Amino acid sequence: MALLDNETLLYEAVERLRRGELVAFPTETVYGLGADARNPSAVARIFSTKGRPADHPVIVHVAEPAHVWRWARDTPELRRAVDALAERFWPGPLTIILPRDVSVDDIVTGGRNTIGLRVPAHPVARALLLRYGSGLAAPSANRFGRVSPTSAAHVREEFGSELFVLDGGSADVGVESTIVDLSGAVPAMLRLGGIPREAVESVLGPLGTSETVAPGTLPAHYAPRAGVLVSREVEADAARLLASGRSVVILWAGPPEDHARRLYAELRAADAAGADVVVAEAPHAGGLGDAIADRLARAAVGSPVSDGAE
Repeated sequence: MALLDNETLLYEAVERLRRGELVAFPTETVYGLGADARNPSAVARIFSTKGRPADHPVIVHVAEPAHVWRWARDTPELRRAVDALAERFWPGPLTIILPRDVSVDDIVTGGRNTIGLRVPAHPVARALLLRYGSGLAAPSANRFGRVSPTSAAHVREEFGSELFVLDGGSADVGVESTIVDLSGAVPAMLRLGGIPREAVESVLGPLGTSETVAPGTLPAHYAPRAGVLVSREVEADAARLLASGRSVVILWAGPPEDHARRLYAELRAADAAGADVVVAEAPHAGGLGDAIADRLARAAVGSPVSDGAE
């Protein structure tokens, strides 16, 4: 992908961000809808564009692990934990929740005393962040609650041609970042994602629970227009639904890394095909498969076909 050689596009993205505009850009997980995290009016445009509730915090992306402390409260204990995680997982699909610095505006945190921070691994995201020189608030570049985008084409389908999009190809991971909360008494897992729980626990030890609010954790989320049925009897369930007069698309599982990369693209394709129901084969358990299962379970909430899903 030649975008990193095209300084003109990166320069235009930086200039747009400095003017308070939104720029969509690729990360290894999904495409983000970015704004200057120090510009409250620009961050407000994210919320209005997505239709995102104002109390739903956004993740701030930074270029280097050391930049975390421009946004979060620095203590020796927190620094040790962040350094251990950063050494293993950053740049990469891990978001860390920390007590926020007093300089961070309420709109970024949803009015809460914590902030989510991540160092993405995608070369285009890193080039943009290094050139911009500050953090970018960037939730997924889609309407709130809908299927996340894993390509520039998905973003354009969602928002049209007026939104400036840096095209970095298809996302390598395909599901959102893992979110770990370090703001409480014990480290806690808030959202399954691109880094398996087991890998995080190999660094921090057993993870507890937390009441901290994190992006992408509402019961209903990541939802296509089609209904979603998670199934272990895919062909039988598909045949039953077809016999009832509904159009069906099957989403097969397979190796978790491949399954995650194509998950959102296949859900979007089912909508484009006008499917009534997506019958999704239950993913393999453990590791990245648990994150896929989480996304499918949230996508299925409220589906009229979800009763009896495994």
